[in-house]
Amino acid sequence: MPRLRAPVRPLPQRAWLITVPLAAAAILLTVAAQAGHSVPAERWAVAALYFGLFLAAEQTNVQFEVRRQRWNASLSEVPLLLALFYLPPLPIVVARSTAQLIVYLRRARTPEKVWFNVANAGAATAVAILVTQTLVLLKGDAGPRSWLVLTAAVAANALVTTCTVTGVIALVQGRIPTGHLVRAAVSGFAVSSVNIVLGLAVLLIIQQSPWAVVLLVALLSISVLLYRSYQQLMSQHRRLTELYDLVRAVRAAPDGMLYDVVLRHVRQLLRAEYATLWLPAKGRHLEVRLSARADDEGLVDVVLTPDSMRRRAVEQDRIVAAGPKIGDEETQQELQRAGVKDAIVVPLHSGSAVIGTLEVAGRLGDDSASQFTKGDVQLLETVAVHAAVAVENSRLVDRLRYDAYHDGLTGLPNRRRTTEALEESVAVRAPGEVVAVLLFDVDRLRDVNESLGHAAGDKLLIEVANRLRTHAPPAALVGRVGGDEFVVTLRAESAEAAAELAVELRGLVCDPMVFDALTLDVDLAIGVAVHPDHGSDPETLLRRADVAVTAAKGQPGGVQVFSVGLESRSVRRLELAGDLRRALDDGQLEVYFQPKVTLTDRRLVGVECLARWEHPAHGAVAPEDFVAVAEHTGQLGRLTEAVLREGLRRCRDWADADRPLSIAVNLSPRTLVDPAFPAQVEALLGEYGVPPEQVTFEIKEDGVTGPTDRPIPTLRRLRDLGVRLAVDDFGTGYSSLSYLRRLPVHEVKIDRTFVQGMATDPGDHAIVRAVVALSLQFGLTVVAEGVESELTLDLLKDMGCEIGQGFLFSRPLPYERLEAWFNARTETEPTPLGEVRKLRAVT
Repeated sequence: MPRLRAPVRPLPQRAWLITVPLAAAAILLTVAAQAGHSVPAERWAVAALYFGLFLAAEQTNVQFEVRRQRWNASLSEVPLLLALFYLPPLPIVVARSTAQLIVYLRRARTPEKVWFNVANAGAATAVAILVTQTLVLLKGDAGPRSWLVLTAAVAANALVTTCTVTGVIALVQGRIPTGHLVRAAVSGFAVSSVNIVLGLAVLLIIQQSPWAVVLLVALLSISVLLYRSYQQLMSQHRRLTELYDLVRAVRAAPDGMLYDVVLRHVRQLLRAEYATLWLPAKGRHLEVRLSARADDEGLVDVVLTPDSMRRRAVEQDRIVAAGPKIGDEETQQELQRAGVKDAIVVPLHSGSAVIGTLEVAGRLGDDSASQFTKGDVQLLETVAVHAAVAVENSRLVDRLRYDAYHDGLTGLPNRRRTTEALEESVAVRAPGEVVAVLLFDVDRLRDVNESLGHAAGDKLLIEVANRLRTHAPPAALVGRVGGDEFVVTLRAESAEAAAELAVELRGLVCDPMVFDALTLDVDLAIGVAVHPDHGSDPETLLRRADVAVTAAKGQPGGVQVFSVGLESRSVRRLELAGDLRRALDDGQLEVYFQPKVTLTDRRLVGVECLARWEHPAHGAVAPEDFVAVAEHTGQLGRLTEAVLREGLRRCRDWADADRPLSIAVNLSPRTLVDPAFPAQVEALLGEYGVPPEQVTFEIKEDGVTGPTDRPIPTLRRLRDLGVRLAVDDFGTGYSSLSYLRRLPVHEVKIDRTFVQGMATDPGDHAIVRAVVALSLQFGLTVVAEGVESELTLDLLKDMGCEIGQGFLFSRPLPYERLEAWFNARTETEPTPLGEVRKLRAVT
């Protein structure tokens, strides 16, 4: 029948609110049942026998745990049934209550629990006696009517016990969940039913022959041994089942619930008050110190195990356990000082390394059977192996998930994570706000990698990431979406406010970066796109921010807000990629020629070869558009060769006509890093028979004056071939004039913006004068672009500039119109080297 066993903590004093009334009820009911009856002396001798039977029956039990308490269902209903049939009321109550007192004095440690169980046994027994008296049990008749009366009496005993146990648990610890209560009650009544049937069978056997008692005692002893063996077997089976459930639950644990699953099952498996998992901080993983506690649904940051036990387990890599049945005396004293009954600490291993500990403390109950044993130590050690694997797998999955959503170099969210966060942001937009995407492009990162090494480039990117993370608003998401591209997403009042923030961040990030003895200057181009004005999905916003970045690279401030016009140009370039390939295959590109004239005597000395493309659908395509397409689609080499071939062919024709003219061809910076280009030039010069000095290659200033020296070897090889080299659009790159001293170039072309403004702007006039003076000091030829007036020509001539090029002389012309221009605007002048062309007049 059910009995209340030891809780994890002693029962509070309010348990006496049930114990005292129970004791009073037991006494009053016993007195009422015994009233008017005497107890012969021989009956007390028989009662002593039943006292022994009650003691023996209490040694066989099945335990049911309800919250922090356990019910103990035993065979005590068997001697109770027999006693109800053979003994008067008072001896039954005395024998059973005394047996309960002795049993629980040995098992329990708290007086509240001892006296509750004694009072409960007395009251339940008295109720059973009253049922037999009410239903009139015939003492000498063991027939069916007596069976029913005895069954009702023993059932009443079980019902009273169930109610009182439930009441005291609810009083001490609060309301019991209905499911727990039903399961425990059904199990207890099932055991009582078996005991009733067994007791009736024993009664019938005794009625047949008193000597059957001897056989019954032997049978009972054997049954007790078998019962205990069965209980141990069931206990082992239960543990194996719980261990299997633990392993299966760990495998199926949802994300973020692994620790909860492990600790909850470990606590239940070892019937401990606390199960604790401790993992020290490692890398980006914070320290974990969580416990599953009896009666708590979730995990708590509270542990019972002393830190000294955990420290020894980790430092010595061994199991540390202590309690009445395990461990050394010193550790037991530590537990006593901490107020803990017993505890086991098992190290968790990953390979040979200790990654943490798995701990249990406070075995539920306070009797000798409620203590950790060596078997529990081995069991926890087995569980720790599975727990360690699960923790490492969980961390591995977490690390893989982190790596899948973060950049390995900077630790910032990568493109995938940024896209997901941006998708969440555009899904919910507050009125009067926009979701802004600020795309940062680190300029010339490739140059840093090539000149200083990838380590310097990595340091540069890490520093940019740190500065963006530091200076971006707290609610902003900073991510890295490409090799040299960073993104900041946030909510802003408008596109203009986002642009202002972009300008502010650019100023903060672009401060010089110092790495040891190395100082790097950083430049950023920033494109801004906002939702809903520029797109309703993350991919569109990022793409349009990228379009704005490309446009920002040509802006003085380096910041550009997206507009539809920018995308139309970008889309058009994309459409032109296939058309450009077909145009090169079919020879649709045409080369125009713009004359170059000496400023002093206005002699025609050469032409600049310029590619032009008349698209059948789009009309005239701007050179910067199709050159950019050629650069990004791998067709730049074919484009350069086509222009160079046409220029050399015309140069050969002019030489054959005794009108020698030099040609100038523009080169992209990408061409200068092609090691095969000089050999190609040499082959073409030989193919057309053009002297090298008749060819000038013009390279934009930012292509030869950057931080990297990669173009220098190609420039030197071209110079060694004998061709002339010129720095085009000089002045737009803001480089030092002294940098020209280390370049293997022959001439400098002053950018048209300075030449066109020099007649009205003193600043432009001073720049042009400085460039001309220093270039002449270095022995370089100076060519001025954008000469459009006689005043400008006179100013340049006074400065010492030698050659001019501009609309004052002629626009770029196709070959046929150039020939007509030759005949209409120039006249021949004989020289020792042949005829040269001289302008007749300029209007």
